[in-house]
Amino acid sequence: MLKKQFNFIYYKFQDFFQKNNIDEIDNNYIRIVKIYNMTLVQLEYIVAIDTYRSFGLAAEKCFVTQPTLSMQVQKLEEELGVKLFDRSKQPITPTEIGTDIIEQARISLKESYKIKELINNQKSVISGELRIGVIPTIAPYLMPKVISAFMEKYPDVQLVIWEYMTDQIIQELKNGLLDCGILSTPLEDKSLQETPIFYESFIAYLSKSSQLINKKNLSAKDISLDDLWLLNEGHCMRNQVLNICNRKKSDKLKAFEYNTDSVETLKRMVEMNKGITLLPELSVSDFSIKQLDCVRYFKSPEPTREISIVTHRNFLKRKLITVLEKEISNAIPKRMRSKKKKEILEIYS
Repeated sequence: MLKKQFNFIYYKFQDFFQKNNIDEIDNNYIRIVKIYNMTLVQLEYIVAIDTYRSFGLAAEKCFVTQPTLSMQVQKLEEELGVKLFDRSKQPITPTEIGTDIIEQARISLKESYKIKELINNQKSVISGELRIGVIPTIAPYLMPKVISAFMEKYPDVQLVIWEYMTDQIIQELKNGLLDCGILSTPLEDKSLQETPIFYESFIAYLSKSSQLINKKNLSAKDISLDDLWLLNEGHCMRNQVLNICNRKKSDKLKAFEYNTDSVETLKRMVEMNKGITLLPELSVSDFSIKQLDCVRYFKSPEPTREISIVTHRNFLKRKLITVLEKEISNAIPKRMRSKKKKEILEIYS
């Protein structure tokens, strides 16, 4: 199995070199393995430079000195007979042929990592590092519950979690800096794989002076943008809320505009001022009875966001991601596991 994996990586590069008129590598298998070992390190370096667009930062992320990294990259360029980076530009950018080689390097590195994954899958103990990106409108209401249960069951796993916006999670999944993301879908990106795990309804949180306070349930036509507190642009939740309201325009000029990245700020603005906001259902799980009196659900079908675990199409660490999916499913209310009588909202305008 390991020899097969080595051969796959080698021949992927050999095919690439032949198509680009680069001298063929020696076919002797022992020679291949020797070149492969050197190439793996070099490939990691050029991928890091492409990701961070800096020799210094790439060296820091690879835990080597900059001279060491630079020497290995120069050696690889000499072996291939091409320049991979344009060093005259800041930030550093790949050359045209460099871009193609780095893309192939990412594929080959993923294949090489599968060797370690094959070995780990044979072990009974679940261990390793799992790098997760979570959007800010999910993280504070889901991850504390998940982390607690996960670490108790899988003490040999190191979770590394970042709160990022959707676009950054997508980019870092493609660059190999994250193993998976937890975010709202569908993304409509063929390079990514989405596994829906729950369906979270949007609810309305009203000020006590709102004209809607006497209604038991709401419909989209009840919501006016004039009274609505929204997240900043760039949040997929903002787009979803506007889609609920059908992006109805207003001719009225607001007295002021408040820009925020925080769901908690939206809650406080409603409580201390007039107006309403739309919140994801998990965010009201710790509401007091007094606060719940100002919560209203929408009529069926409820406007809902689909929450998925998102990975690169050729993702690794399948066992770790599978147990993460299970723990998330255990942490959420049963009603969120079904999309029955719910309308899944698009995340883009």
